Amino acid sequence: MIISKVQFNNSDRIKLEFPYDREINDKVKTIGGAAWSWLLKAWHIPFNEDAYRQLKEVFPDVDSEEFFPLLLEKKTEPEIPVQEAEGDVTIEVLGRKIIIQVQKNQDDYKFLISLKSSRWNNDIHRWEIPDYPGNLDLIKDHFGNRIKRLIIHETFPVKLTEGSREVSRNEMLIIKTKSGRIKLIFGFNNRLSFLLKKYPYHSWDAKNKWWTIPFSEKYLEEIIELSESEGFKVIVEDEPATEMGKKRINAYDIPNYRDAPEEYVLKLREMRYSENTIRTYKGLLEEFINYYFRFELNKLDEHQIIAFLRYLVMERKVSTSYQNQAINAIKFYFEKVMGGQRKFYFIDRPRKEKVLPTVLNEEEVVRLFKCVENRKHKTILMLAYSSGLRLGEITRLKLVDIDRHRMQIRVEQSKGKKDRYTKLSVRFIKILDEYLTEYNPSEFLFEGAKGNDYSPRSIQSMIKDVAEKAKISKRVTMHTLRHTFATHSLENGVDLRYIQSMMGHESSRTTEIYTHITTKGFDQIKSPLDNLDI
Repeated sequence: MIISKVQFNNSDRIKLEFPYDREINDKVKTIGGAAWSWLLKAWHIPFNEDAYRQLKEVFPDVDSEEFFPLLLEKKTEPEIPVQEAEGDVTIEVLGRKIIIQVQKNQDDYKFLISLKSSRWNNDIHRWEIPDYPGNLDLIKDHFGNRIKRLIIHETFPVKLTEGSREVSRNEMLIIKTKSGRIKLIFGFNNRLSFLLKKYPYHSWDAKNKWWTIPFSEKYLEEIIELSESEGFKVIVEDEPATEMGKKRINAYDIPNYRDAPEEYVLKLREMRYSENTIRTYKGLLEEFINYYFRFELNKLDEHQIIAFLRYLVMERKVSTSYQNQAINAIKFYFEKVMGGQRKFYFIDRPRKEKVLPTVLNEEEVVRLFKCVENRKHKTILMLAYSSGLRLGEITRLKLVDIDRHRMQIRVEQSKGKKDRYTKLSVRFIKILDEYLTEYNPSEFLFEGAKGNDYSPRSIQSMIKDVAEKAKISKRVTMHTLRHTFATHSLENGVDLRYIQSMMGHESSRTTEIYTHITTKGFDQIKSPLDNLDI
């Protein structure tokens, strides 16, 4: 973020420039007097110390130390009641804040503004200073025997989705959320904050005063270990189950249930959408048109679309992915099928929370394979782990796609209509030959009982059963093996660029979640399956 002093509407303002980010926008809006200017093409806030303090509180990492002297030149002082006489001082330590009640005094004022992130709270007419290590000692040394009362609350209130609760100053409250992240609530600790900033997709919620990071057993162990070494009592809890939303409308709920228009499905096929996407979009549009079953589809307007989207969020309580797909399915009909203008519906698109994929360790992978008795099932699981294929890619894989000479597997027209190559494991060849001898498929590598396509649903059901037999507590799907392939490959020294190519990721950002870039070539790639003792 770049901040600068500007003249706007005959007054001094602080201009904030940063790449568009909705989360940053929301934080800026919490600063008193913040406004967006189409002329400046940037946000701007009042040019005074109060706004500056709020900015530093919301964005503690913003580089603005050189900017602070400009505010001093302006000599904008907070609106403290003018009482020149020295008097008693009341100090209250509540949660992560030190709250000070003191009469106006120039020496006190200079001391208080010298403390990092201190601010004058005009609502309660008190100074607020973060309870950083050493701050309370500095404050006690400065005010000395003028301190009339010093109250240190051993607990502080925290507002959670299921209500509110008290957290002790020496407690670390860790809550595993249903969305695959963890909330961390604790009194300020520099070492813990530094650790959390190292994790990908970390986020500080300035409003609720807690950190969130993607859930990972490794991260959780590191946080617990450091917290206990810092003297915190660690409490780990699961987020309570949220209230279930209304069920999706079906043919038994309303009279004259309507199917999606035929031209809608034809247009999706004409634009070469995958069968999975067509099935999803068709179901979403049907939910929309049957929500308004008394109306003709072509007469539904923008207001009704927005009302339906709010119904999904507030009454159906759907996931962020579901809501985004519903928006896309409805927009496709009105814009592509009906030929309407592209529109933006004025309801916030949900921002999907960033989570880390579930990954098995090598010992869990071995247990998984040893619990498979059916040879076809074992071949499917080993192929997914050794080559990083998606479930749909496995069911569509043909015998001619396996290149034993180059030790590669050709994946045709996968996600995004792209072809690619991935690694064929040396150890997998033996498993493959045994499978081919027993089942002798004709065209596709894996065929159903009657020679037809193998059902993806039966594979997902199979891996769930196998994971239970292997006593793996994690939620294991076929996509878990794909994530595990990428992670173990990276740990074995494979360059991230080659993993991106084998996974079929269009952007390197998608692959970067697995870890840091390394520098080995394609000829040095070794499938993780080859390292297992099986």
